[in-house]
This record gives sequence, C-alpha cells and structure tokens, in this order.
Amino acid sequence: MSGRRKGSNPGAGAGRSGSVALAAGRRSGQRALILVLLGLGVAAGLGASYWYMKGRTPTAPAIVIGDGKRGPAGMVRVPGGEFLMGSDSKMAQPNEKPAHKVRVHAFWMDQHHVTNAEFRKFVEATGYVSTAERAPDWETLRVQLPPGTPRPPDSAMVAGGMVFVGTPRPVPLQDYSRWWRYVPGADWRHPTGPGSSIEGKDNHPVVQVSYEDAQAYAKWAGKRLPTEAEWEFAARGGLEQATYAWGEQFAPDGKQMANVWQGQQNQPFPVVSPKAGGALGTSPVGTFPPNGYGLADMTGNAWQWVSDWYRADQFRREAGKAQPIENPVGPMASWDPAEPGVPVNAPKRVTRGGSFLCNEDFCLSYRPSARRGTDPYNSMSHLGFRLVMDEGRWAERQRQAPVALAGQSGQAAR
Repeated sequence: MSGRRKGSNPGAGAGRSGSVALAAGRRSGQRALILVLLGLGVAAGLGASYWYMKGRTPTAPAIVIGDGKRGPAGMVRVPGGEFLMGSDSKMAQPNEKPAHKVRVHAFWMDQHHVTNAEFRKFVEATGYVSTAERAPDWETLRVQLPPGTPRPPDSAMVAGGMVFVGTPRPVPLQDYSRWWRYVPGADWRHPTGPGSSIEGKDNHPVVQVSYEDAQAYAKWAGKRLPTEAEWEFAARGGLEQATYAWGEQFAPDGKQMANVWQGQQNQPFPVVSPKAGGALGTSPVGTFPPNGYGLADMTGNAWQWVSDWYRADQFRREAGKAQPIENPVGPMASWDPAEPGVPVNAPKRVTRGGSFLCNEDFCLSYRPSARRGTDPYNSMSHLGFRLVMDEGRWAERQRQAPVALAGQSGQAAR
C-alpha cells in the first residue's frame, strides 16, 4: 500500500499500517526527541463466515458492575467466549487481517480509563515518578533508532513527552512533525506542557503515561493490563464483527458515540483554532454511551496500552491454527517492518482504541480491530490505559478479606 488514502492510520492516533511515509509518523516520542536533536530526517479464510457473522448480536449478557461485594469496585464483568478477532473489512489495515477465531476466559475490566484522580492516588501512595518526568535513558532510546546513531550529550536528554499541537491551516498529511512536538516538561500532570494543567479534570483519562507507568500502577492496584484478545473481545461488546463498538453506523440517528475528531471538531485534521483553545482533547470518562458490556470509551478519547508485544503479522500467524486460539497472550517479541531505518525488532507494545484525534480521512482507529505498536517508554498526550482482573484473582481477594477484617478487629479489641 502506498500513498495516503481515506482510512489510512498515521501518527496522531492512528493504526500501525499505512504508507511508508505516513508510518514514520508513529515513531516514539523519545526517538523523535533524538531525531530532532541530531538533525536526522524523518522518513517522510474466514471471508464467507465474516460476512455472515458481521454485526450479529448474540443474546445480550446481563451487565454486571462490581461494587466491592459481587465484583471488584468500578469494574465490569466481561463474560468471555469465542469470537472473530481482527477484520477482513475494506476499512481494515493489513495488520488487522485476517479475522480469525479466538476464545477468551471471563474477566473483570475497568469500566473506564484510569483517570487523573486515580493515578494521583497511586503517585501519592508510592512516590512514583513517571517516565515522562525522568530524563530519557539512552539504552531504551538507542534500540528504537537506526544502528550507529550517536549518543547525544546529557544536556540534550530532557524529560518530556509528545504533544499534539495541531496546525493553523490545512497541510499535507505526510509529515507528522507538522502537528506533533516533543515538549520538555510535558507529563501526566501537564499533558500538553508546563503551561497546562489537569486541574478540574480528575475524571478525564490520565495520559502521558508509558507502558512502564501502566505496569507500575497495575502492580500497585493488584490488577494487570489486558491482553490484546481480551481488549478486542471487550471492546466489541457482544457485536460480532461490527465496524464500531456500538454497531455499523458511525453516528446512529445523528448521535455522537465516541470522542473522536470527526463530529467533535469543525476543522479538518489537524487544523485547530487558537481562539477555540485548540484541540478539544480528552473528555470526562463515561461522557458517551457504554457498549454492550457496560464499558465506557473502549474506542476514542485516549489510546490504551495492552500487554502484548506488537507484531505486524501476528493475526496471519494466528489464523493458521486449526482450532480457535485459547486465551492468546501475543508473540514473544516485536516485529514491525513499517518504519524505514528502525530495527524491525525494536521493542513495541500494542496500543488499541484510537483517540480524540482520529477521524474518517486520517485515522479510523476507533474501530475495535484497529491496532498499532508503540515504544514501551513512550508517552503521548492521547495515550492512557485501563486494567483487568482475573476472576480467580477476585475470588482470592474475597477469601482474604474476612481474614484481614478479623485481624483488624483483633487489633482494635486490644
């Protein structure tokens, strides 16, 4: 595939596949920093069953939202089952193909993205310092760069993150650096740079968090990141092979169903109006209707980290299995040939769901099957996460709770 086409998915919230030039727009924020510093150039099977199953709605499961007694508080029970993962639709990128049978177990998933308020509690309890708040580490940078890239001076290794800044007028869409900047001082408290704030946005998704940050939070919370298969099963909400998490129409009866550029912005991507305060950015979690499992913002709002390593050809590898794959956990390592000059095995983790920057002409990643790979140490102003918990883990917590309460009562009596 070459050139830009409607539905291609480059950098600002896009899927991984696309033209060679546009694929360069998905390089990590850390790598972008080094490229700028050094003055380096940025490189400008199941077909019949798919159409039969598309949009089919199984019997709607009862929505179960945990309250701390019949399930983990703030989490939704996802029933599990067999489904067609990926897509063979005309909108699908090569890394989403082919649709193939997968089976996942039941699990609990956060009803919404981890929010600023929730991440703040974690930081206050642990003193954690996020990736974007630390000076970049050369060892994690160099594996994302062309071989032989010289190490920059320490003075150039400045903490920060990638920020969408937009453009004042329409521009050619081949060069992501027109609307993305590496901004020193950008972090989860200051998503677009030192002058920004999350004040009044406690219920927005936390962004500017890396895979490492998400893993640290998960360990503290006693949860884990979802696998890619779990995430897609949950995002579909019981709709087999539907285009969107809510069905086939982008805006049924004219109703906006997700926080994406299309329908939220009056200007074409990536044009923002300074008078209007720039891009709208994230919205409070739960602003838009939940899907069939009761999960909010599975697509749109902010991209979401999942646990799998990213391979561009992973679905083709899985589709060759004779039986549905049971609870797949992804490949053992990354492989992505889409970025010229970058090692094909540079570490990347899967991100899913799209963001407030996705739109019909530049990014269709607010579809449940859309996927891309991202540097695990990268943080961006449109990238967050949500977590899951195994049913066995919840049952274990329930067994431990009476023991803990009994111990507390004994201490109080003494």
